[in-house]
Amino acid sequence: MTTADYQKEAASIPKLPGVYRFIDKDDTIIYVGKAKNLKNRLSSYFGEKKHAAYKTRTMVKNALRFEYLVVDTEHDALLLENTLIKKFQPRYNVMLKDGKSYTYICIKNERFPRIFFTRRVIKDGSTYFGPYTSKFKVSQLLEVIKKLFPLRSCSYLLSESNIEKKKFKVCLEYHIKNCEGPCEGLESEEAYDQKITQVTNILKGQLKPVKEFLKTEMQTNVTELEFEKAQLNKERLGYLEDYHAKSTVVSAHIRDLDVFSILDEEEWAYVSYLKVVNGTLINSDTVELKKNLNTDLKDLLAYTIPELRQKFNSIAPEVIVPMNLKLPEVEAKVIVPQRGEKRKLLDLAEKNLKYFSLQKRKAELNKKQKQTPAERILKTLQSDLQMSEIPYHIECFDNSNIQGSHPVASCVVFKNAKPSKKDYRKFNIKTVIGPDDFASMEEVVRRRYTRLVKEDEPLPQLVVIDGGKGQLSSAHRIMKELGIEEKVTLIGIAKRLEEIFFPEDPIPIYINKKSESLKLIQFARNEAHRFAITFHRNQRSKDFTRSELLDIKGIGKKSVEKLLKEFRSVEKIKQLSLEELKSVVGENAAQKILAYFAQKKDH
Repeated sequence: MTTADYQKEAASIPKLPGVYRFIDKDDTIIYVGKAKNLKNRLSSYFGEKKHAAYKTRTMVKNALRFEYLVVDTEHDALLLENTLIKKFQPRYNVMLKDGKSYTYICIKNERFPRIFFTRRVIKDGSTYFGPYTSKFKVSQLLEVIKKLFPLRSCSYLLSESNIEKKKFKVCLEYHIKNCEGPCEGLESEEAYDQKITQVTNILKGQLKPVKEFLKTEMQTNVTELEFEKAQLNKERLGYLEDYHAKSTVVSAHIRDLDVFSILDEEEWAYVSYLKVVNGTLINSDTVELKKNLNTDLKDLLAYTIPELRQKFNSIAPEVIVPMNLKLPEVEAKVIVPQRGEKRKLLDLAEKNLKYFSLQKRKAELNKKQKQTPAERILKTLQSDLQMSEIPYHIECFDNSNIQGSHPVASCVVFKNAKPSKKDYRKFNIKTVIGPDDFASMEEVVRRRYTRLVKEDEPLPQLVVIDGGKGQLSSAHRIMKELGIEEKVTLIGIAKRLEEIFFPEDPIPIYINKKSESLKLIQFARNEAHRFAITFHRNQRSKDFTRSELLDIKGIGKKSVEKLLKEFRSVEKIKQLSLEELKSVVGENAAQKILAYFAQKKDH
């Protein structure tokens, strides 16, 4: 969308709060934003000052139009923006990177429910706790549950009729006291469900009712003179208190709350989450946010908090954050602590973020060290050109002619940052008369990609045009005509200052002269030029060898090359005098040429 397009609608845009959407030619929403003042915000995209961010310029350029919706307050704008981002997931809005596979603890929806860990959530009425970011934490919880409450692990269908018919026999788990034998009716459903209730309390982080349950059981055992069972419950109570002591207890004065902190690093932001239940830290997570056009930390945090609370099923009445935020989707009190235990929790979240960032940088460094030079160069090139995918397949085009004579073009192919010479292609220009580089470029690009599309061959990720904006525009016109401009990144490289141009963008980018990615582009450009020049020379040489002059007895190939280089055509040579011919090939050869053409004329 151009500034001129915007100016046509600018007068009607209100100076009110609202949400705006940029929409591309395919009628797809590519960006959603909110504004206190719609007119001021939208005008910032189309003012005289160019956006420093390449992504912002690209987004505006790819937009065909924009739409806006006026709301009553800035608060309403924030709420609507979040809703639209979640619904449409526009490509230029913030992206929550979360490819991790989490574990859950499942209480199965069945008589005498089993309890186990899983990575799949099935909507069959079962109860799931989690997600847990640490498998060790899950194993620890299941071990605590196993020691406190013997539950079945078999998958028998324990219906009333099956138990009455005595279809099942107790297994080894019963004999080693890991199960109390509900399969043979040795344990009632009511007693079993009481244990499930206490397991649910443990998984919710509510240990106090579990302790009271075990104490009540122990006292009942003593009253009924079941001292062995009383001793067993006493050991269980001690084990539970030991587990509670080893858990990360935040404070006896703090109840349920969620703690969030954020760290800003270039293109990414990281958000740390701590879930505290009954003064105990029971879960934590760190997520990565690809900022794209969203750089305001408050907006990023406001976007992430509802997502994490929903994921971890949190209904905590308090949310601890490092800055004042508006959270229209969160039914909780937002607190920015300055001191005390809640401030210490926020410090803990921030410390976790710093360690996470350090660990990520170390991992990236190790990954780079393990990368091959080709992978490193291609990833750098991807970053420099802001490409969505790594350019493993690159093609570069160049034209060659001398004053319109023997016009040819070349296409060199690079795969994994190395020349793939078996894939090089050369073209004789067929439809262009005279030295017209723009038309020649259109012809070869059309011929190359029409064939690839027709034969369903893979397209390159990157196409480089050796030349300025004119040749780049010619190539881009053909790619649009073939419908592949969105599938391929197209650039032009201008020789003088090594400027990199994108189609329909007058502002070039400059890659560091020492960068490996620029050297790769230059290598492809120079290889295309060399291949085109070589092909051009071969074509001229072939024309020389086919010349009528070689039919003259006593005239050799070198003499023919000298004459054609000097006088360009046989027709012109026929009109030359003896003196003119002598000056190039000597008197003897000149006389033979004159005699040959005189004889042909007589016939």
